[in-house]
This record gives sequence, structure tokens and C-alpha cells, in this order.
Amino acid sequence: MTQITKEQVERIADLVHLAVTDEEVAMYQEQLQSVINFANQLSELNTDDVKPTTHVLHEGNVLREDVPKQTITQEEALKNAPDQKDGYFKVPPILE
Repeated sequence: MTQITKEQVERIADLVHLAVTDEEVAMYQEQLQSVINFANQLSELNTDDVKPTTHVLHEGNVLREDVPKQTITQEEALKNAPDQKDGYFKVPPILE
């Protein structure tokens, strides 16, 4: 089984420009070792009958077919507008 060394943790910290104390090195060493041990456990599983997947959820086309249809008229869209001009919403200018 691969063991994470203090030097490896210090090298990783150096690569990502982190200043770590000796206590943090020991903590990260333990945490990284735990992750590696778990990955080793997973590699021991028998996956011969498991179909390879690229995604865990089966998703087909979730979009509806694009069918043009009339929604609301321009008059209906503008009927509650506080101000309008020539069939468009009139808004205050943002640039002078």
C-alpha cells in the first residue's frame, strides 16, 4: 500500500504556493492517506458486470419540440406599460 510521506505533502504545498506548519503537514498527510486508502478499497470491487457509463443519469432530449405559435399580441404586451411610443416600451435614457 502506498504511503503519503511528509516530503510529498510539503512538495504539494510548495506547488500550490501554500505555507504549511508541521501540524498541518501531519493533518494533510493523514487526510491524503485516508483518500488513497478509500480509492484502493474501491479498486478492489468487482465491476465485471457493471456497464461503463459516462454519466450516472440517463437523460434524453429534455427540450420540447420548437413549434411556432401565437402567444400575445403587441397590443396585449403594451396594455400595462406605464409609457409607450410607436408600439414600443418607452423607458428613461441611461446615457446622456
